[in-house]
Amino acid sequence: MTTDTSKIDQLIKTHNPFAGHIVVRPQQIWGKSFPDVPSINSHASNAVFDAIDKINRGQLQTVGITITAEKGLGKSHIISRIRHQLQTREDSLFIYMSKYDNLNQIQYQFLQSVTSSLRAFIRPDVMAFQEIAAELINESMGWKHTTEQYISSVFPKLLKQSLVKYNSVATVVETLRNHIEQKKPNITNPYIIQAILWTLSTNQINAANFWLSGKELPEAHAQLMGLPNITDSDKENQALNNVRQILDIISDYRVPVICFDELDIADIADNGFTAAQVIANLSKDLYNNLKKGVVLLAMYPDTWNQQIRVLPQAEAVIDRLVTEKSDRQPIELRYLNSDHVVALVQTWLKEFYQEHQQIPPHPLYPFNENKLRELGKGKPTIRVVLRWCAENFIPGVTPPPVNPVKGYYQSELDNIDPNSFMEDELSIVVALKLAFISLAKDRVELENVKVEAVEEIVTTKADEGYLNFRVVGNNRQVKIGILVLQQSGGKFIGAALKRLINYKKFDFTRGCLIRSKKISSGASVPQQCLKTLLHKQGGEWVKLQSEDIQPLLAISTIYYNCRTYELTEEEIFDFIKQEKIAINNPLIREILSDPSGQEPDNLTDDDLPMRIPQSVENSDDIKLNI
Repeated sequence: MTTDTSKIDQLIKTHNPFAGHIVVRPQQIWGKSFPDVPSINSHASNAVFDAIDKINRGQLQTVGITITAEKGLGKSHIISRIRHQLQTREDSLFIYMSKYDNLNQIQYQFLQSVTSSLRAFIRPDVMAFQEIAAELINESMGWKHTTEQYISSVFPKLLKQSLVKYNSVATVVETLRNHIEQKKPNITNPYIIQAILWTLSTNQINAANFWLSGKELPEAHAQLMGLPNITDSDKENQALNNVRQILDIISDYRVPVICFDELDIADIADNGFTAAQVIANLSKDLYNNLKKGVVLLAMYPDTWNQQIRVLPQAEAVIDRLVTEKSDRQPIELRYLNSDHVVALVQTWLKEFYQEHQQIPPHPLYPFNENKLRELGKGKPTIRVVLRWCAENFIPGVTPPPVNPVKGYYQSELDNIDPNSFMEDELSIVVALKLAFISLAKDRVELENVKVEAVEEIVTTKADEGYLNFRVVGNNRQVKIGILVLQQSGGKFIGAALKRLINYKKFDFTRGCLIRSKKISSGASVPQQCLKTLLHKQGGEWVKLQSEDIQPLLAISTIYYNCRTYELTEEEIFDFIKQEKIAINNPLIREILSDPSGQEPDNLTDDDLPMRIPQSVENSDDIKLNI
């Protein structure tokens, strides 16, 4: 490292570590987080760690903890701290939910969050699901292999031997499952165990995770893995039962810490309950049924007082959401004091200078400690301090006006994981819809289509859940039906495409399928529908590509969390227009352009083919007589 004030001053002019980093997003919860000062609101995070310790000592079984704080006071910072500290421990697993896109199917959405959390890496190249799979086998078989050994050598060799001996890779997995069932008679759905075991196969882990998430596999692939597919009509009904089973399995080895964040949204379920109320009732159910675990909720004080305390049988809910405090009140986060402000700023700057290999003249450079302490006397929130730092980072210079959305947009864009969203149909639909709404606001003409409106598609119950929305333009001479379809399963694909080609019923002039994956050539109904769409009805299949959808996802995340970012909708629409996020987006332009009538090139394989390793080196001689 070097000390060169001129270099540091030049660095400060071009890099502001505080700009656009005022709001903690889910990406920071899981990935690289903001710099943390453990002493700030340590009473809240310590409550979670203490609860885990008491559960491990057998003093408690299940603990409910609710944290309340005003906007910007640091709820998500605390959750990020908890997640990252649990990452270093071997006695717990972190499960996180912050998206509530469909409150009417909250159990299915919760299953998605649970399985997504358990796909996270708990150490390099080892997912939580894989760790649990290794524990299951070792306990039932009396083996002592590490998870890494199972992934790299033991499990591939077992699969290969099973294929040679029984002409089926599923046989050995089913045999292991049978042994595990004998040890765990409380598991009523043994296929959950079987799918967890499949996560040890590097070739089949995606399919196993897909099935555990409640999604349908291609039928041939499900048969090869010995897993029954769940029908769409049963998904919501089975979701909570499957979650309970997964959590029961986990809790034999680790304490699940289940965290619900971002509850202060305005969405309402069909039964009239808000997101916070829906999750409070779900948390009550979890508390009553968990073998052991911590249920953690974070919300605004107003949400607690105006939504949770007025629930039917509110006392029963509150007793389970706040179990460790005699007054049954949530844990309140505290405002910062002068010492906290100095420690916070110094921690952020320390990481900034280390990253750029510079040694500043003093740890708070370019800030003045007295000014920071003065700021702390006003008992600010973390967000207020970080915003002040962003605005005053260049000494003696008032930063030029910048679109308030820009920093947040860049931060969201930088933190999008390209591997995490391509199966998230709902987020993709929401992002596309926002882009078209932005074009419709200004009646933009693009690819010979003047976009005038984005309309919901009114359907009967039988047609519900298949089509997404309609783009209308050119004095209603153009009405494009949009279908984002990333999931597998020929039955669902066929059902969705049948509706996409029914132009008369759904008032389309053309249908547009948006998909990145092939559709099996053996799926007769989908293939027939595709021929009709592409060759007879002038429809189009637009290839979904991650680089095209990422900017739309980033701005969509900001738009639907504008209260958190303290932005207005108009500011966001102005930014979309200013940066040409929608008008220059290749995916948006392709949807509006004249259909080619051809299937896209270079689609990814949707069949999830079964691949068995041809050779396994450095593995023990494991016998199959198990």
